[in-house]
Amino acid sequence: MTGIASRLIIVIAGLMGAAGVALAAAAAHGGDASRLSPASSMLLFHAPAILAALALVQQGVLPPMLGRVAIAGLLLGTALFSGDLTWRHFMSSALFPMAAPIGGTLLIASWLALAIAALWPQRR
Repeated sequence: MTGIASRLIIVIAGLMGAAGVALAAAAAHGGDASRLSPASSMLLFHAPAILAALALVQQGVLPPMLGRVAIAGLLLGTALFSGDLTWRHFMSSALFPMAAPIGGTLLIASWLALAIAALWPQRR
């Protein structure tokens, strides 16, 4: 993975972590936090997972292609899931139909891709 792509992933993961803390604060101080709490949790859980997956790819523990697929899925899935819940909370409408379920499904698939990547035979 190129240095620019790696740095971009790190920046996005950092923004995800910051957004997760901000949503947790909004949930703690706001009224109905039924959507903000899970959005915050997803951001806070997946930001370090993305950084760890990136480190595993860069260290050669995971094959680059499968590792990148898993990272991209974790990024997009978290954005869709958390973005939809946050949008619903503040805008009272969906981001787009099925955004959260698509994001959640993508997250599940990405975790499975990460597991498969760990089992994939490495070429030396």
